[in-house]
Amino acid sequence: MTNENSKSSDQPAENRTVSDQINSVLPDLLYPSESDEPVEFVTCYLNQEEPLTVSQIKDWQMLPPEIHVDEVPENEFWEPVITEQDWYGDEEKTRTTKFQQLKQLLEKELTDRQVFYAGQTEIDVFLLGRQANGERAGIRTKLVQT
Repeated sequence: MTNENSKSSDQPAENRTVSDQINSVLPDLLYPSESDEPVEFVTCYLNQEEPLTVSQIKDWQMLPPEIHVDEVPENEFWEPVITEQDWYGDEEKTRTTKFQQLKQLLEKELTDRQVFYAGQTEIDVFLLGRQANGERAGIRTKLVQT
């Protein structure tokens, strides 16, 4: 393990890159579904001004035509992970808090956010937005639904 990560996390948030800020929230963060999956930071080379399309996401991820991709409202991604339930134990409450922090960070750092679901049973999920420098970035995870 290097000291690089600890140096970047000691910097004030405004001096850290978007990826550093997002990656600081992601360790051990799993998106709950039938198979809890990690959340990771991603960048996207699609930097046009217009909103992304399903076709562009398929091209970016090199998905075959038979893979179904949908754009979904952002709140559908967040609702299951930022709402605390009465039955939650400490682990679930900690996860909910981390997802709330991640949501606030992405809302602060990324504009024009869009969410795409790719697949049927094992669904790749991309939440992408535009950084201040105009480049697209966001997070990726997987949902497993049978």
